[in-house]
Amino acid sequence: MAEAVPVRCPACLRDNGYTAPVFPCACGSPVNPPLDLASPPVPLTHRTWSDSWVAVRCTACGRESEWPQPELGCGSCGTVVRIPVHPLEGVDSGDAAGGGAGAGVEPGPGQAGGGVRRDGAGTGHGSGPGLGGPGRRRSGPRPDPRHAGPDPRGAGSAGGPADGQPGHVPLPLPPAAPLPRPAFRPVTIRTARDAVATAALYLRWLGFQDVRQPDARPIPSAAVDLRAPGLVAQVDPTTAPAGLRAVECVWLNGLTASATSVYFTLAGYTEDARTRADDLGIPLFVMDLTGMPQPVNDPADELVRSGA
Repeated sequence: MAEAVPVRCPACLRDNGYTAPVFPCACGSPVNPPLDLASPPVPLTHRTWSDSWVAVRCTACGRESEWPQPELGCGSCGTVVRIPVHPLEGVDSGDAAGGGAGAGVEPGPGQAGGGVRRDGAGTGHGSGPGLGGPGRRRSGPRPDPRHAGPDPRGAGSAGGPADGQPGHVPLPLPPAAPLPRPAFRPVTIRTARDAVATAALYLRWLGFQDVRQPDARPIPSAAVDLRAPGLVAQVDPTTAPAGLRAVECVWLNGLTASATSVYFTLAGYTEDARTRADDLGIPLFVMDLTGMPQPVNDPADELVRSGA
């Protein structure tokens, strides 16, 4: 965990303790924004989406990602300030088309440089999409039947043995490992609609396609269904823990649709609901107000590891 540092409020001049948040990089290493304590904090009077993110580079793998801009609310006067962050240093040659340091722009078609993408995935090995990036490198060159050596049984060349016996056949290549997902970008939850939207974003991040949300505004006292091909999810935005009946209902809905059942809640689960979900293999997630879903049982951990 990062160490707390003093930040002086420019309005009332009171010092507030601030600890920079730590985020998980796609490589698994912790990443925290490098605070620029030499620059004064800036009062936040108008918020825009582009100004709410800051580019941070992982010191372990060099991947550049965008994370929430550090902010602090003064405990005395309530002023919200934005804490400056050190800008990224020079970028690799593959980023030259992006327009400068910290641009984080995804390489265009035909650019196979070792740049980084704006979504944090990064190529990492200097190979563009579809050119054999991480997880797609072969263990060795594929044998060419035209240059295969003589058959050890004296059958001649691999192209046409004289005795009719099969010649040299290359071994099948191992399946390519899946590419790592970029880090999930949470969205602050303030309303029941935000909770439903966050769950839908998280399911898309897991790999479920065409996640459909209900058109009507969610009722704060009722759970909301989310559907996608092969998926039935339920989002409970209430302040009471989800019970046994709720877990069994989403399981029955998934069973009827021959789909995976997933449950999201803000207030957690009762003990019997968690036990039943473990027995049925239903992934359970809890969302905090920062918008970051957390798995709370083994099926949820497995879903996060494997994806859809």
